[in-house]
Amino acid sequence: MSAMELNMSLSQKQVLSQHMVQSMEILQLSAQELESYIENLSMENPVIELAENHASASSARQEDLQRKLDWLESTDYQNRVYYQADRSAESQSENWYDHTESEESLSEYLLSQMLLNHYSEQDYAIIEFMVLSLNDQGYFTDDLSVVCNKFQISAEHAEKMLSEIQALDPAGVAARNLKECLLLQLRRSKLDSPIAEAVIEHHLEDIARNHLKEITRKLNISYDEIMDICKLIRSFNPKPGSSFSSREQLRYISPDAVVIKLENQFEILINEYQYPKFNISAYYQELQQTTSDAETKKYLSDKIQQAKWVSGCIEQRTSTLSSVMHALVDMQHDFFLNGPGHKHPLRLSDIAKEVHLHESTISRTLRSKYLQCSWGVFPLSYFLTSAATKSSADSNEKTPEQVKSCIQKIIDSEDKQKPYSDQAISQKLEESGIHISRRTVNKYRTEMNLPDKSGRKNWA
Repeated sequence: MSAMELNMSLSQKQVLSQHMVQSMEILQLSAQELESYIENLSMENPVIELAENHASASSARQEDLQRKLDWLESTDYQNRVYYQADRSAESQSENWYDHTESEESLSEYLLSQMLLNHYSEQDYAIIEFMVLSLNDQGYFTDDLSVVCNKFQISAEHAEKMLSEIQALDPAGVAARNLKECLLLQLRRSKLDSPIAEAVIEHHLEDIARNHLKEITRKLNISYDEIMDICKLIRSFNPKPGSSFSSREQLRYISPDAVVIKLENQFEILINEYQYPKFNISAYYQELQQTTSDAETKKYLSDKIQQAKWVSGCIEQRTSTLSSVMHALVDMQHDFFLNGPGHKHPLRLSDIAKEVHLHESTISRTLRSKYLQCSWGVFPLSYFLTSAATKSSADSNEKTPEQVKSCIQKIIDSEDKQKPYSDQAISQKLEESGIHISRRTVNKYRTEMNLPDKSGRKNWA
């Protein structure tokens, strides 16, 4: 028998053409990315002629969109910008910010306060180095030995330069840890006292656990005194640089779609004004027909074909995005009507079934795109929500947001002398037909920054 045998088999493979790959790439581009894509393409493809002023070319529609955007901003709801980053849509869904490029960074704000002081060239360089080393929260987390080695100075000198920064606004900036941050703010307040400093130095963990009776016993103070100190400490900012760091990290997001609430329906506008319109040059089309040079003819033919294909892909992108947006608004109708906290479980497969497209197409359509509505600006992926559980009472699935809302209501209504344990909360949810384990309650409570039973107990 021969060592080699010839076997024949029939198999089916899907091979994507270059045009199909390009079509999928265009589908997943945001409006801002598409703008850059078209501009770059026009530089590579000479037959593409960008509209001289694509904003004015569609000024009537542009003004209509702007009028509706202005209307959104004038509603009772604050328009906020959602941070675009690689993070979970559910766990980070409440992080909205607003940002303009003209706002100062933390380092700029601190260094501007140093202008009136007179430092030697070396001292200013040391201070500048330390300021630029602060983390997003405004803390100095490097070891001072790094500064000493870099500038060949003593530890005392480095400590003095750090204290110069700590004397600036915002209070607490350049602290090396939470205790120092709170102490810096305490010492600037009018209520500074040895007792308050002792609480911060030695009893922060007891405060976090709400063990106030323990503190009163150890420091021999009254319950009213410790309550006043706790109130003061909680008024301090544990992250003095956070308002500045958010400004540095965020950028303005142009929505890819706008949802307008009318009297009895929602109007959905696709943002086609962000990116330029283009035409195929009549000159090059004529040249392609009349030239006798085979190489030139083929080159122009390829470029014209590319321009037509891209134009068709953009039209298809708009059509697909519109279909997906209409399905999204219909399926999350309660959210657009009532706001955050009213989402329903929604999966890629649900949208795909509704619009008769493949899940991968829906995924590309949602990728890196945003919508604006009266509740703010949200990534489209925010509306994809898995079910946390199924309620036996009404057979409706509950989102994590809805379960957290139920947990919050249970905790708000509890007796603070005898707060519920996580197991007790789980049982309370069970009575409402919501089945989640004690461990899941613990997870959601932690995500909500709510303390445990001991931390919520009123020890008075």
